Amino acid sequence: MRAIVVSASGGPEVLVPGERPDPVPGPGELLVDVAASGVNFIDVYFRTGAYAQPLPYVPGVEGAGTVAAVGEGVAGVAVGDRVAWANVQGSYAEKAVVPADEAVPVPDAVGLDDAAAALLQGMTAHYLTRSVHEVKPGDTVLVHAAAGGMGLLLTQVCKAAGARVIGTASTPGKMRTARDAGADEVLGYDGFADRVRELTGGEGVAVVYDGVGAPTFDGSLASLRRRGVLALYGAAGGKVPPFDPQRLNAAGSLFLTRPTLVHYTATREELLERAADVYGWIASGTLELRIGKRYDLADAASAHADLEARRTTGKLLLIP
Repeated sequence: MRAIVVSASGGPEVLVPGERPDPVPGPGELLVDVAASGVNFIDVYFRTGAYAQPLPYVPGVEGAGTVAAVGEGVAGVAVGDRVAWANVQGSYAEKAVVPADEAVPVPDAVGLDDAAAALLQGMTAHYLTRSVHEVKPGDTVLVHAAAGGMGLLLTQVCKAAGARVIGTASTPGKMRTARDAGADEVLGYDGFADRVRELTGGEGVAVVYDGVGAPTFDGSLASLRRRGVLALYGAAGGKVPPFDPQRLNAAGSLFLTRPTLVHYTATREELLERAADVYGWIASGTLELRIGKRYDLADAASAHADLEARRTTGKLLLIP
């Protein structure tokens, strides 16, 4: 099979196309013909070595496809079923082995491209808005990088919950994209905290969803209302340096969390519930996906370079 292989940590150039033996599913596993693989910032963290990963490896933790073979002991899944996954390394390939308990069924109303594009970021938006801070009607929320794949989903989910959404974006084109997704106000990054205060009558927002990290962290804290929540779910712009937690007290008894999807899909039941809600949102039209670009599998390095340079909006996919 064709696959991307990473033999050393580094820049996008370490994503090397190659041939690998077709994998074989073991007990409790599925062999899946991959229809689409999601490109996510967590793939960048693994590629650069920020997250440890034994070398060499096939990257990509998210994908969707059709079951080609079923390993021993697997029940409830058959060859030909459509499945997706969001936390299984090895998805940048024509075939992937996926633990059956990590695979979720894809309903008929959802295409496989959309299934791959929505699962990781969709479930992240789900836990951020339902579990980290339950967004309620009347909340004002701040969504950073509102034109990115995560930002567009968060904006729509928050609007569906009845919130007022303030977004940030770096260019006029991205600002238009965020507004088209439902953002009520879209700001540039310079001085955004002061503008948030103005837009909220000095109160601040209930929650900031921040996947940028170091460049926005201080402004995110300064944007929060008393007892507000900063959900630092990523660090696309760089890691946040250590800081004095006394700042949370002084700023109004704020809450800071650094959540990750694996801890919010810790049980099979929780995984299935979140996935079903996300796919239900797509099928009902509550959530409109924007696939920014599809790349051939061999162009994975270009996809990573575009993602890191913020040259794209929406979700990026690799198509084997």
